[in-house]
Amino acid sequence: MPFGRSSVQFFPLLPLCLRRAWISAAMLRATALDLAVLAGHLVLYPSGMAAERKDPAPEGAPQLPTAGRARPPVVLLHGFIDNRSVFVLLRRALSRHGWRHLESLNYSPLTCDIRTAAELLGRHVEEICARTGHTEVDMVGHSLGGLIARYYVQCLGGDARVRTLVTLGTPHAGTRSAQLISAHPIVRQMCPGSDVVEELRRPAPGCRTRFVSFWSDLDTLMVPVETARIDHPDLTVQNVRVSGIGHLALPVHPAVATGIRQALTVEAVEGEEGADPRGAFSVA
Repeated sequence: MPFGRSSVQFFPLLPLCLRRAWISAAMLRATALDLAVLAGHLVLYPSGMAAERKDPAPEGAPQLPTAGRARPPVVLLHGFIDNRSVFVLLRRALSRHGWRHLESLNYSPLTCDIRTAAELLGRHVEEICARTGHTEVDMVGHSLGGLIARYYVQCLGGDARVRTLVTLGTPHAGTRSAQLISAHPIVRQMCPGSDVVEELRRPAPGCRTRFVSFWSDLDTLMVPVETARIDHPDLTVQNVRVSGIGHLALPVHPAVATGIRQALTVEAVEGEEGADPRGAFSVA
């Protein structure tokens, strides 16, 4: 990678003019990549509008917990005004590396409340566990999807079912960009200081889920960009800084997919942000 971890540490030492030039060039590249991702996603979007077909368990087959014998199912949850098609490339990457149970869930674009969406997510998780025989799942949520998943885990007892929650560009502390389109009720809940954001700040002692939050320093929808980090004293969190890509590219970029696979494979997170290989990395 051309701008690796050592370069990230060296970057603040560069003269201000060089830093501004690098940021401007990087932002142009990230914006171009986001536009290319958007164009491709618009082509795929119709294919993801319908709920995906589930493979039913064989009739009469015993539904026994499979923890320790196979990876838990991975539940993928998209962002605002999106659908499961955003995860086409990530699903393919996980499937190639041995994940058998991959579930992409759609929630309605008419959904007006994160709490309601989180309750529905909980029912989906129970159905997935019953169908697959697993007692736990892992989750990957992009943008609003990560906030819905976190609310389920932290506020609705979902930590009993979710082993690891990976979020991609999720406004954990609220994003000021949501104020521009706050006419939609669920967008208002993504604003700083909203009731939902404040609920997620409350103590969460004993929460069993492990959180891995990918945040990009060029994510123009997260204002400020650090809002996509999780800062909570009661949660086990790994914040992963990604450099060189924007908001839309997070669920589709191969380097991020590699980081997600690592996050879902590691049993426990040790150390602070910057711990290799999930600390800070560049995909520029």
